[in-house]
Amino acid sequence: MNKQHSIALFTCWYGDYPWYFPYFIKSCIHNPTIDFVIVTENTQEIPNKPSNVIIINKSLDEFKAEAGKKLGFDLNFDNAYKLCDFKPVCGLLFQDFLEKYDFWGHGDIDMVYGNIRSFITPDILNKYDLISAHKDFITGTFCLYRNNDLMRTLFMESRDYQKVFSSPEWVGFDECNSLYDELQTPGVSVFDFPNHIQSMTYVVRKAESEGRIKPLFEFYFYKTMHNKMRWDNGKIIYSNKKECLFYDMIKYKTECENKSVNFPIPDVFYFNKKGINKNSFWRLLGLKMIRKKKSLKKVQLFHS
Repeated sequence: MNKQHSIALFTCWYGDYPWYFPYFIKSCIHNPTIDFVIVTENTQEIPNKPSNVIIINKSLDEFKAEAGKKLGFDLNFDNAYKLCDFKPVCGLLFQDFLEKYDFWGHGDIDMVYGNIRSFITPDILNKYDLISAHKDFITGTFCLYRNNDLMRTLFMESRDYQKVFSSPEWVGFDECNSLYDELQTPGVSVFDFPNHIQSMTYVVRKAESEGRIKPLFEFYFYKTMHNKMRWDNGKIIYSNKKECLFYDMIKYKTECENKSVNFPIPDVFYFNKKGINKNSFWRLLGLKMIRKKKSLKKVQLFHS
């Protein structure tokens, strides 16, 4: 029987937890064999927080000081969003914490997980050193690294890493330096942009081409706004037929109309345009039509 690899997923979050955060927590509860680590200075209580959601309390200044010491140079940024560039450094920055884990990775909280283990199987973890959730580039929303010296320091193989971390501006180092459209064009490679910052996609593809690591680039998620996405007892189901590793809410969190949470969170809910709801969009539409018909009938009775 294959061993179940231990996994820790890191997220850095500074500020109040957003309105959709309880749904993220609900999906963590349904992945009890994965540890979700949130690095934050937020001390507010998290309702229903499971034991596999681990909080590391650290101010932004503490993070910068400790990271600067590990990297060997000063960091110059004040906007916490810049921490996205540091996602590939988590393995080095939290090396002591990660001693007991086989894999570490990075993610976000504007997402809802499905069943992670149904996608990230022991066979995959035995075979690959890195798993990205997009087939063309590294994804900041979900990427796993084997917990060894090479993968913890792989980011240092970019000629630009010191420039990136010394700069106050976010550049998308953790992913592909914003070359999303280009890298999804057939026949185009990250090596076709020699003047761009050498992002983690560049570093990983180079190490792969040299036969030093074996990465897996696979399409595991959805992030479009539509009414066909359902979270169902720990699974993300698209259009009643395709299971996903997670739903990226980067668009949904701003485009949906109702940004509130109804407690208790049900075991089945839908990402409707109106808001996250226990009923599907089409059921909501049907209920609305029924109420409208009943209202019209009452009006007719009143006038008869």
